[in-house]
Amino acid sequence: MDVLIKPLITEKMTAVTEKYPKRFGFVVDQRASKSQIKTAVEQMYGVTVECVNTMNYLGKRKMRYTKTGFQTGRKNNFKKAVVTIGDGQVIDFYSNI
Repeated sequence: MDVLIKPLITEKMTAVTEKYPKRFGFVVDQRASKSQIKTAVEQMYGVTVECVNTMNYLGKRKMRYTKTGFQTGRKNNFKKAVVTIGDGQVIDFYSNI
């Protein structure tokens, strides 16, 4: 099971990171526990993780009008993890670009 799916680089998460420089967000596997997320972040980025907060999100409902009528559906559900790392450490998401 691949625990970390992608880092969250949104306006909201960027504002949190600017206010609290030790917090970073990730989209993770829905079955992943906090301890699995902690070890995955520590192995991938080489930092020490102090705490992990997780949130489960229900996918947004989407609707559009086509020639055959209204098409309704739902985006995928996902789990978000906000990770707090130790003092003096940083995660650089843009280093691999």
